[in-house]
Amino acid sequence: MEALEHLVDLLRQLFDLFLHLDRHLTALAETYGGWTYLILFAVVFCETGLVVTPFLPGDSLLFGAGALAATTPALSVGWLVVVLTAAAVLGDTANYWIGRRLGPWLVHREKPLLIRQEHLEKTSQFFARYGGKTIVIARFVPIVRTFAPFVAGLGQMSYPRFMAYNVSGGILWVVLCTVAGYLFGNLPFVQENFSLVILAIIVISLLPAVVEWWRERRRARRAAASPSP
Repeated sequence: MEALEHLVDLLRQLFDLFLHLDRHLTALAETYGGWTYLILFAVVFCETGLVVTPFLPGDSLLFGAGALAATTPALSVGWLVVVLTAAAVLGDTANYWIGRRLGPWLVHREKPLLIRQEHLEKTSQFFARYGGKTIVIARFVPIVRTFAPFVAGLGQMSYPRFMAYNVSGGILWVVLCTVAGYLFGNLPFVQENFSLVILAIIVISLLPAVVEWWRERRRARRAAASPSP
């Protein structure tokens, strides 16, 4: 019962973090000033680099950081792009090598350590459909973003090929989300409805995974309904 209460409390805190990301980021910048870059670097690195932290904010964090840079002198959108791109690329790189060196041991244990099999299967479906481009596409898909480099390493994708997708995807992801926040985050409508905007970003980013899941369900139903030869 106590463990369940702790879990509920953690979920409540995460929900509050997502819904009021603007307040939390503002408080962070006011408290830590320039050290905020390092904190944001750590969050993005962990979200992309550790398969046990797919719940951390990604797209919404980049958008919120960009919006904050537009309204406070504590942060520069240029430095945000540099720092967070480095975090995204280094995070995926670390995750790739974790998958390559430790992946078989982590996945094939009788009880996999903190790795949900359905997340691996969903990511494998993306690789089957999009190949190496999954590393770029996954940047914009929560959960898959965290597991794609791990599965790439587990599947022995060549490191130079992985890095080409990793760097291009990391730059594209950070620039689009952060600059979008910088350009639109200080608009009155966005500021007054920031929680709704963040929810919309989360929903939109989840759509590709939902569509893929729906397509797989349809394929499975058709295969089950088709008569056996």
